[in-house]
Amino acid sequence: MKVINYPQKEEWKEILKRPALNTESLNDTVKGILDRVKSEGDKAVLECEATFDKVQLTSLAVTAEELKEAENLISEELKVAILLAKENIETFHTAQRFTGKKVETRQGVVCWQKAVGIEKVGLYIPGGTAPLFSTVLMLATPARIAGCKEIVLCTPPNREGKVHPAILFAAQLAGVNRIFKAGGVQAIAAMAYGTESVPKVYKIFGPGNQYVTAAKQLVSLKDVAIDMPAGPSEVEVLADASANPAFVAADLLSQAEHGIDSQAVLITTSEELIEKVCAEVESQLAQLPRKEIAAKSLENSKLILVKDLAEAIIMTNEYAPEHLIIETEEYADVAEQITNAGSVFLGSLSPESAGDYASGTNHTLPTNGYAKAYSGVSLDSFIRKITFQEINRHGIQAIGPAIEIMAANEQLDAHRNAVTVRLNSLK
Repeated sequence: MKVINYPQKEEWKEILKRPALNTESLNDTVKGILDRVKSEGDKAVLECEATFDKVQLTSLAVTAEELKEAENLISEELKVAILLAKENIETFHTAQRFTGKKVETRQGVVCWQKAVGIEKVGLYIPGGTAPLFSTVLMLATPARIAGCKEIVLCTPPNREGKVHPAILFAAQLAGVNRIFKAGGVQAIAAMAYGTESVPKVYKIFGPGNQYVTAAKQLVSLKDVAIDMPAGPSEVEVLADASANPAFVAADLLSQAEHGIDSQAVLITTSEELIEKVCAEVESQLAQLPRKEIAAKSLENSKLILVKDLAEAIIMTNEYAPEHLIIETEEYADVAEQITNAGSVFLGSLSPESAGDYASGTNHTLPTNGYAKAYSGVSLDSFIRKITFQEINRHGIQAIGPAIEIMAANEQLDAHRNAVTVRLNSLK
């Protein structure tokens, strides 16, 4: 990990950069796969699975037998943990339900909104180096609460052609309708365009590597909506001298083990804390089964010493982290000043892992600085709000003349006339 002491503001942009691939060559590769799937359907997806996931599949759909088998392949202990997490996620997202209120903007003019679930949604669940069954809960649970009629899930199989049983168990529990064995760019393409097996959806959700992110962004240009351009995961710990170095190190490592392109950042006012965190990271890293991945990720990570909390807060808002852990003495006061972050964890006993799994908040969040403009996934992500208006005799007489004047001044006479004929009929 790189230690940076008292950087000048003009250095921040460079210091806070995320690791990135050459996106120009990446986009060319992604576009080629998207075009193949669009024109060749299942055949292209199956061939991509053989090439990229090293598995020979005869069909993409997960069968009823595989779903039944999955339930017997995971421990009761894990089932109970998944159920607890699902209940908390359900509780939190149910509380976000929208209730439209009728508003009379003028006498006789009533306007309101109605929330409607997106009919067909696609969920992408990464496989890669870890089976993210928690992401199934985070996406399928609010989709079901929102009233989405068709919930489609794509996830890469292993080399035996099997999907991790915990992913299948969580999918059944959370209300997924159809599950397919497809990963990476080919999965995004299948859901965006539709194939013989995979239905075309209206919106795609889910995290992934930079190839998946590029694919989502490309298909969103004209074919399908997406949740957000979420790429490799990241965490920032904002801490002062009161922070527990063992906790801070554990939080940095919990992020680093996601993948080699993840990023962990500490911004602190305490030089002593940095020294202790470095020692703790070294000690804890040696004990991790995924230490090679975490160690590679730590090459992208930084420990930044700043002069005071005010500067730490400004730098944090500039970085706009996906996950932000505030471990300071007055963490509630600091939190009030945070304007750019995906999800915030307050105090020494609130690890990022809680939001990743079981506190109830959603872990599908904006990365790469997109927290300045995007929210994380919520119930709202799975609904559309349709506006309605009803105007009676008094209402059209109240606002009609203003509409006529505005339309005439925009030189849209047909708009004006649509009001004029109604006003004339009431004379």
